Amino acid sequence: MKIKHLIVLASLPLFGACSLEEQPRDQIPVEEAISNMDNLFLNTVATLYNYIGGSTDGQGLQGTCRGVYDLQTFGSDEAMLPTRGGDWFDGGIWQAMYKHSWNAGHDLPKNAWLYLYKMITLCNQSLETLSLYKSIAGKNYEAWDAEVRAIRAMYYWYLIDLFGDVPLVTTNDVSMNEVTRTPRADVFKFCVEELEYASLLLPATSSVAGGDYYGRVTAPVCMFVLAKLMLNHKVYTGTENQEYYKKCIDYCSEFEFMGYTLESDYTSNFKVYNEGSKENIFTIPMDKHLYSNQQQNLFRSYHYRHAAAYGFTGENGTCATKRVLSIFRYGTENQDNRFIYNYYYGTVYDLNGEEVSDRTGQPLTYYPEEVELDLSGSPYVETAGARMHKYEVDRNAPKDGKLMDNDIVLFRYADVLLMRAEACLRTGRQEEGQLCLDLVRRRVDMPTCQLTYENLLDERLLELCWEGWRRQDLIRFGKYKSLYEGDDAVDESDGHTTVFPIPADVRALNGNLTQNPGY
Repeated sequence: MKIKHLIVLASLPLFGACSLEEQPRDQIPVEEAISNMDNLFLNTVATLYNYIGGSTDGQGLQGTCRGVYDLQTFGSDEAMLPTRGGDWFDGGIWQAMYKHSWNAGHDLPKNAWLYLYKMITLCNQSLETLSLYKSIAGKNYEAWDAEVRAIRAMYYWYLIDLFGDVPLVTTNDVSMNEVTRTPRADVFKFCVEELEYASLLLPATSSVAGGDYYGRVTAPVCMFVLAKLMLNHKVYTGTENQEYYKKCIDYCSEFEFMGYTLESDYTSNFKVYNEGSKENIFTIPMDKHLYSNQQQNLFRSYHYRHAAAYGFTGENGTCATKRVLSIFRYGTENQDNRFIYNYYYGTVYDLNGEEVSDRTGQPLTYYPEEVELDLSGSPYVETAGARMHKYEVDRNAPKDGKLMDNDIVLFRYADVLLMRAEACLRTGRQEEGQLCLDLVRRRVDMPTCQLTYENLLDERLLELCWEGWRRQDLIRFGKYKSLYEGDDAVDESDGHTTVFPIPADVRALNGNLTQNPGY
């Protein structure tokens, strides 16, 4: 039985969910919110965790559509949403993601911006309330304050990763007309300082095990984000500094001492009831009886009949690109063992091992190599592309399979090992880095390969596909470019597509917000 944290009781933020572009709503009386220590915690700290996941488009870090996860995934060479006849054109937004031809009016960057700044606003509200009622918090004040600051810093990291220079707002006592963009390097420094401070005050407790800290930002979560910041520092600051790579190694090394290790079975990290994993570091808690958080990504990928075989409804959309097939060495004798864990391909079977039929009565078969941006008129219009597997099927998941009991994995130890391997490679510590890479490959019975930049970038896809890292990785390795080669391909030589445009609707509300170059 799942042990869930008390956050299930905190259904409303203190002054309502608002962003820099919204007005506060659904206020509850302050007296009720801070009447005692428990209520103060629920309405300043615990309530923030209601928004890490989501149930509607654009909300949450993962699990929903048209937001942060889709920018990181479909803005890379990892996955695509091809036009399938009359399905999935959607005004061209998915073709734009594949072509990197998005503009300031595109829905996905707007959704991500509004969501991320909603969270910043809620964090600022919580910090101000905690400060006002410090006496009620008592001895808990410093830890609660540090936890909220760490959450806010994590969200600022997502913002600078996606948009570059962004407004750094640490109080809600600011007029929209006063908000301007802060240099990316300065926000990077702010994130590092806040997370370093928080990591000293928060417990080194697992965030994925049951108990009081289940689903919360603890010291290991802070250290993971710090390692990511250090590894990507050149992208965020514009200057390479070997000391930052060394810090990345130091942060990654700490996880060993905190008891994190690779699970012997790769798939166990994504199974139903995966809390307690020795490898997972931070997840979005899922429980069909307690939370509204959804996992829509599998639902969006299954063919209609494939989903129906599980008792669900599918949308027959997302799939792997041909680049992915090449990296996995699909169809060769050297195919990576993780392909079968992460993708459905070939003949589809139900959970009892019986063949699933397509809509013509023939065996339903996915054809990975037949995928194209526009499949209209193709005999493979419904069946092209390898589909998302990754998470074990929860047979009892309601709402078309979207209310799964598999916690959504955000951060895990395999990524820590690969970050450490890369930082070692960049600082000349080849032998140490090779050992980290070997651990990851040995776990899935893959032979050793030499630690090189090319092999490491491939390994990150092989190990972490569908987990939302590919765009960031390609940018850091200087390999970020659309796979599209048509006559109307976007010229990306100036690097402008490595950040998304500031949404037009946001700039319309604040003329002080400049646009990113190239848009």
